[in-house]
Amino acid sequence: MTAPALTPRFDALDPNVTENPYPEYARLRAAGPLCRIGPGSWGVTRFADVTALQHDPRLGSEFPDGYHQVSVGDGPASAFFQRIMLYRDPPDHVRLRRLMSRAFSPAVVRQLRSYVADLVDELLEPALVNGRMDLVTELAYPLPVQVVCRLMGIPPESTDEVRRHAMNLGRAFTAVVPEHARTEADVAVRWLREHIGALLDERRARRGDDLLSRLLDAEESGDTLSHDEIVDNTVFSFFAGFETTVHMIGTGTAALLSHPDQLDRLRADPSLVNTAVDEFLRWDAPIQGTARYVREPIEIGGRTVRRGRVLVLMVGAANHDDLRFAHPDRLDVGRTDNPHLAFGGGAHLCLGAFLARMEGAVVFDRLARLAVLEPDGATVRERDTPFRAYASVPVRVG
Repeated sequence: MTAPALTPRFDALDPNVTENPYPEYARLRAAGPLCRIGPGSWGVTRFADVTALQHDPRLGSEFPDGYHQVSVGDGPASAFFQRIMLYRDPPDHVRLRRLMSRAFSPAVVRQLRSYVADLVDELLEPALVNGRMDLVTELAYPLPVQVVCRLMGIPPESTDEVRRHAMNLGRAFTAVVPEHARTEADVAVRWLREHIGALLDERRARRGDDLLSRLLDAEESGDTLSHDEIVDNTVFSFFAGFETTVHMIGTGTAALLSHPDQLDRLRADPSLVNTAVDEFLRWDAPIQGTARYVREPIEIGGRTVRRGRVLVLMVGAANHDDLRFAHPDRLDVGRTDNPHLAFGGGAHLCLGAFLARMEGAVVFDRLARLAVLEPDGATVRERDTPFRAYASVPVRVG
């Protein structure tokens, strides 16, 4: 009798994988729908399985007591993760999401489009004078951060400090956080809670047209929200409202620079900008995987994953599955059949998806209309982050 083949192992920290995970994803998909990630942890590699599992009630996002302490320590960041809607199941998730979604509704986002267009032009203006810029630090970060601060009601003068702490908190969104990053995350949570809490006190006395005011209105109309829930989920919504957009702008620009034929297509036909944004999200998704807790035994590819295990839905691998996407390793800004999973799916579909698409469309429309958009040195990958991201994308513009 032939022994069953050993399930392949995925090492996300392998430097080759960090630089370019897609060849490794292809190897894993060819071997089967599952791979080993760590003790009690499995990765799901194929599009059909990931899509189905995003809607499977046997999986949950709420992890047992102690999970976050193992990941990030027993400090403020651990308590924060236990309260935010990302790691809550119904009914709490439904209640929190319904309230937080008020900041990201299509109607609210549409009202922001002209503001975003003006802000993109303002951020590009110095670069057009100088002839060059670092697209990440001078556009990809400041744009979505300023937009989400406006949505939340965070004063412009505190934007830079809020962004710095939010970035430190973002490094804790991973399975095991290094000691130095744990400390930074705890400091960030303390500062952000205090800052948002102070803003809430101001809004109780004087409402504005922002998320904090809407949450207080909901609270007073009978919705059940604790002070900590409002503060922590506002902090999370701030982070979620800019992080994916930042990295999508960076990875999308890097993709265009390395595929000048696709930049030429976008220049020749600006109507492709919306499909281009979705293609950038599929091509190099900022979030490569999401973890789920197995609440009931579940069979995947002939193997039963037991209760209490963790499944990582490998979005990056699923987005390059050739059983679902034609020529998945080819960048195609005109790709129309593109149900990518960069924003997740099911009940946890990213709240900021509509906002991210709008901001991306404005940015890439503007970039494609530049007479000059060329590399101005080597791009630099961001290493100290759980996201697919660039620290620097230097470009010549004109």
